[in-house]
Amino acid sequence: QVQLVESGGGLVQPGGSLRLSCAASRNIFSINVMGWYRQAPGKQRELVASLTSVGNTFYADSVKGQFTISRDNAKNTIYLQMNSLKPEDTAVYYCNARVLNIPRGTYWGQGTQVTVSS
Repeated sequence: QVQLVESGGGLVQPGGSLRLSCAASRNIFSINVMGWYRQAPGKQRELVASLTSVGNTFYADSVKGQFTISRDNAKNTIYLQMNSLKPEDTAVYYCNARVLNIPRGTYWGQGTQVTVSS
């Protein structure tokens, strides 16, 4: 079982930056994949970025070059550094953890609101 606690959301102006944090309840080295999803009103939840335990990264085309996912194993925490924010980045952002080859091995954080507006 993995519990995820998110923080760092808030209101930011277009072009600004924000860093989200997700603290896991156990060593994230034991979690195969961690990532960030987002869901805007009326839209499906979409994968924004992911990071494997061996350091492989994935970014959605919409955020490539703007967002960076990283981790701190000592703190059992992953981060999402969001730069050059745009109004269309406004959404609830969710931390996700996936442990492969285990039934019901997907876990979600509570979500944190990010609003990009002037």
